[in-house]
Amino acid sequence: MKYFGTDGIRGHVNSKNINGDMFFKFGLAAGKYFTNLKKKKQTAIIAKDTRLSGYALEPALVSGLASAGMHVYTLGPLPTNGLAMLTKSMNANLGIMITASHNLFFDNGLKLFGPDGLKLSDKIQKKIESLIDSKVINHLSKPQLLGRVKRLETGTDEYIKIIKKKIPNNFKLKHMKIVLDCANGAGYKSAPKMIKSLGAKLIVIGNKPNGFNINKSCGSTFPKKLQSSVKKHKAHLGISLDGDADRIIMCDEKGSIIDGDQIIAALALQWKKRKILKGGVVGTLMSNYGLEKFLKKKRIKFIRANVGDRYVKEIMQKKKFNLGGEQSGHIILGKFATTGDGLLVALEVIQALNKNIKASKFFNVFEKTPQILENIQIKNRDILKKLSVKNAIKISNQMIKGQGRILVRKSGTEEKIRIMGESKNKILLSRCIKTITKTIY
Repeated sequence: MKYFGTDGIRGHVNSKNINGDMFFKFGLAAGKYFTNLKKKKQTAIIAKDTRLSGYALEPALVSGLASAGMHVYTLGPLPTNGLAMLTKSMNANLGIMITASHNLFFDNGLKLFGPDGLKLSDKIQKKIESLIDSKVINHLSKPQLLGRVKRLETGTDEYIKIIKKKIPNNFKLKHMKIVLDCANGAGYKSAPKMIKSLGAKLIVIGNKPNGFNINKSCGSTFPKKLQSSVKKHKAHLGISLDGDADRIIMCDEKGSIIDGDQIIAALALQWKKRKILKGGVVGTLMSNYGLEKFLKKKRIKFIRANVGDRYVKEIMQKKKFNLGGEQSGHIILGKFATTGDGLLVALEVIQALNKNIKASKFFNVFEKTPQILENIQIKNRDILKKLSVKNAIKISNQMIKGQGRILVRKSGTEEKIRIMGESKNKILLSRCIKTITKTIY
């Protein structure tokens, strides 16, 4: 697609698609698509993370939506799943999250949700894209049909109310000491407020956003700060969110980092014991082979989806599975949510730890297959079509055949090529990765 990637629209601020002019067009096109579905006025709600650029992009987006005849409610900073939940609970036709997720402040973008709280399908996104590229004048509503705009200050409280309905009434954390890293992002208000309300002794870091420090040396993509804080305060558990709080990386009491695959494995085992696991688990092409072997051993079905939590959710729906996610920490608890939610996942994990089980024991359920991940910044998005690169990938796959696997793909959210390799033969694995990288650099 021209504008939408694996997780919405994303890029550098004030270049290409991420600027006021394009956000007006995005809003106008999305508004036109939804107002075309019914004659009466439709409603959109907008939330955002803490990037400085949100102040420039949000008004343009609002203007486009209202110009198409949609009523708009703005919520301010709120986690992505909070926006998805409120889209559904408020009976809105469209929810838009202004965020670039785990990227640094100089990027921004959009994630779009339908009235069911699910991310829009490729089919709908393509229809919106066709409207973006058509004449603006064709989508403007008549003056008497313009939408109204209102700011709601209750988004955080409403999100917390919804979450509290999903956990047991007697769920308390008075005996737990937890370190929480909010990545200076969208969860900096709601996550501490929710966990404190349960009585935990909470040490919060990454909760002072200034418009520039989102994900900077903090959050799920930089867990070193979480590790040191857990050790320093002798905490039972560490929780690290990303910029829009839909990802989670955790840390046990020893300071060991727990990624999405390990969290999924532990939850799958717990849910199977409690007889609430439905179908099995959906992972992605990036999920560790060790996870696949572990689930097979435990007689839990495992299916790989394309990279992107939207594709994970689509297969979960199709196969009627209720647990899925990515190694990066996007984890979907189908029993509770329509998209990834770091806070919800943390609470589900803590319920198991509430029985005096140490985090290191809870998560130590499978042995990971050694994995190397290389992210290469690129200028040419078509570099994987080059003959030299194709040949290098073919040679690497032949070298590692029977001993592991190699996956090479374009990032759907950044200008990068991602190369992932897995094998117990670390020397061979390194050689295969280098064979490919030297043709791309």
